[in-house]
Amino acid sequence: MTTTTTQTDFAPTAATLAKLRRKRWYQHPMYGRLVGTVAAAVLLDVMSGPQGSREDVFFSLDKTLGSMRVVWWIIGAVALWAVMEFGKPLYQRFLGPKVGPLDRLTSPVTGPVKAVAAQARAKTADWRRIIWVRLGFSAVVIGLLILLPNLLSTFWNQVLVNEVAIYVLLAIGLNVVIGWAGLLDLGFIAFFAIGAYSTAYWTGAMPVDPPFKLNAFLVIPVAVATCLLAGLLLGAPTLRLRGDYLAIVTLGFHEIIYLIAKNADGFTNGPRGVQGISNFGIHIGPIDYDWELDPVPYWYLLIGIATILIIAFLRLEHSRVGRAWTAIREDEVAASATGVPTVKFKLMAFAIGASTSGIAGVAYASKARFISPESFLLLFSVLVVAYVIFGGMGSLWGVIIGTAFLAWLPQYMKDWVDPNDRFMYLGALLIIMMIYRPQGLIPSVRRKRELSMAKAGLGDADAMSEPAGGRMT
Repeated sequence: MTTTTTQTDFAPTAATLAKLRRKRWYQHPMYGRLVGTVAAAVLLDVMSGPQGSREDVFFSLDKTLGSMRVVWWIIGAVALWAVMEFGKPLYQRFLGPKVGPLDRLTSPVTGPVKAVAAQARAKTADWRRIIWVRLGFSAVVIGLLILLPNLLSTFWNQVLVNEVAIYVLLAIGLNVVIGWAGLLDLGFIAFFAIGAYSTAYWTGAMPVDPPFKLNAFLVIPVAVATCLLAGLLLGAPTLRLRGDYLAIVTLGFHEIIYLIAKNADGFTNGPRGVQGISNFGIHIGPIDYDWELDPVPYWYLLIGIATILIIAFLRLEHSRVGRAWTAIREDEVAASATGVPTVKFKLMAFAIGASTSGIAGVAYASKARFISPESFLLLFSVLVVAYVIFGGMGSLWGVIIGTAFLAWLPQYMKDWVDPNDRFMYLGALLIIMMIYRPQGLIPSVRRKRELSMAKAGLGDADAMSEPAGGRMT
């Protein structure tokens, strides 16, 4: 006696597939966000509590976790989590736009007509609105930036130049590498150091005299060319690597530049640093002006440099090069298979980002008039990467706003937070940001779509296909 087994005996039923896809309540992402928020609250409680003691290493933990403060911190964290998780659905349910029965009855007839009419009106007025909105918004922003130094003290003007403006320039360049091309660069400050030491050399401040001295303005193209060359020399043999391997190579490049600056006493003056670097100056005919100690002229100069870079990079983002970077970032194998020379465009992104960092190095060296190897620690590379991720990788405006905020925040906390604890608060802020808004402060449209598709279970090589068994809900 024989038995025949059909294929349907092994086919899972719809109920079985639904049971396999069903998640337990504790596997829901919202409870993971709850745990992360509570952990961040406990960390903030410890950071804001009493300082530790060398005699008792657990003194701070005993005083903070053994008091009612931690309970209030946890209650506040749970309240914040509840507002973030349930606030938007409740608003949409009770305060959102209402649809009445008459609208439901007439919508099959009036809906298409209204849609066609709205589309026609939008096409005729869209270009005018976009142009005027952009021009008006740009004029308002530039006007506010010009007036801003007049409303602040000298200290905050120094912060605007030394912290905000310099880091914004660095973040604009790193956004090309990380946000657009998808290359993880942990040694970006090395190019910043190359630009700064190029300024010191060509202005005659280093122990070795240059063939001829240059004005700081004329050093900018020289520093850009030097950083471009350094980026090409680093990228040509290494950009065939990907991911973590490329990050380790860039990390090693930073250490090489740092150790050369620290140990080459006869050229860089070693740990003692270089001082007496020339300021920016214009000496043409009757024009005789020097940028000196006042930070306001430097602020206006850096606004002009940043504006030029923003316009150039916005054009570059939507060009053929920008589209090639997007293809490489999303799927390098697919981009190479469709004929995109991936190494060439990755090398281009690396070189362009390095040159932008070189411009920031020139501005920093001319403003500070003193540089040393300790001005270019690895910590600063990590900070710039964090700024780009916080603002929104690939979003130029998000990167600028996020960097400006995070560069301003430690200086704002200087009066009520211990200097050794400032970066702990910054880390807690980044943790909360990654839990509730991983796409960044102002994400790019493409990055936001990728994360939403990944959350819905649609992210794969073919982003428009559904997973096996249908869409997971």
